[in-house]
Amino acid sequence: MSVTRREFLGTVAAGAALGADAWPKRLLGRTGEHVTILTFGCGSRFLMYKEEDKALEAVNRALDLGINYLDTAYNYGRGVSEERVGKALKGRRKGVFLATKVSGNFTPEHIRQAMESSLRALQTDHVDLYQIHWWEGRVPIEESMAAMEALRREGKTRYLGVSNFNVPQMEAARAAAPIVCLQPRYNLLDREIEAEIAPWCEREGIGILVHSPLAKGALTGRYAPGHVFPPDDERSRFPRFQGETFARIAAAAERLRQEVAEPRGLSLVQLAVGWTLRLPAVSVCLVGAKSPEQVREHAGAQGWRLAPEELSRIDAILAGVSGR
Repeated sequence: MSVTRREFLGTVAAGAALGADAWPKRLLGRTGEHVTILTFGCGSRFLMYKEEDKALEAVNRALDLGINYLDTAYNYGRGVSEERVGKALKGRRKGVFLATKVSGNFTPEHIRQAMESSLRALQTDHVDLYQIHWWEGRVPIEESMAAMEALRREGKTRYLGVSNFNVPQMEAARAAAPIVCLQPRYNLLDREIEAEIAPWCEREGIGILVHSPLAKGALTGRYAPGHVFPPDDERSRFPRFQGETFARIAAAAERLRQEVAEPRGLSLVQLAVGWTLRLPAVSVCLVGAKSPEQVREHAGAQGWRLAPEELSRIDAILAGVSGR
């Protein structure tokens, strides 16, 4: 960093603008691209903005603070997220690493149509990273990746990636086209990638772009045991957010806040996000925000490291909790 952590956080707290040089960066796989270790994710939390001007303010707040990487997808609101990002990037596209995804239908024909739709919505002639959103299986991955590679060769994207793939799926994709990164779910409760995926990615030079670091809000500390989500909230249908299971998670989250985060001067959100960055294979962590204030809070999730005893304490608190 070109400024100290205290200076950085002081500038953030004051709401002042920072250049991207003030942020720590990591290489995205073996691309040679240095990206800020926190990425503004334009998914479900971004879509919570009912007023578009508030959504655009949040994107611009992230860019003002120095974040140089935005991640979106057609599937986020069926193009709504991409349209908002495109509007926010008017006059600001230069220097921003822009990523989006093709979702739902992975036939070669749809992939091409989806790219053209995304470029129109994003108001740009290319994206920096184009990703297959998830493993679908009905279309041979070789066909899908051949279509992705054709778009790369045409200059419509600079790099290719995949999201929510396992190691055999990544190997199949890489045999057909040069993928540079994987975007998997990873957080304190969902650590499946540690066994095989993260070591493979580190060994093969595939960058990891972590999504869902807060486990859909379970790691924010905002919900006490017994909290009931309304029917129109998707979490009301997830077993993790019900009954005794959620009570154990909420209680563990409170212990993490009191016993690990607060002694370090961190919020639980900052602890949960920063914890994901401890893996060498992780290039960036995607964080969403439903207010400019949350963007500022996320800024404090970098610039520090957890000691071995703190990591052991975290594991002890979470032992036996659902998701481990």
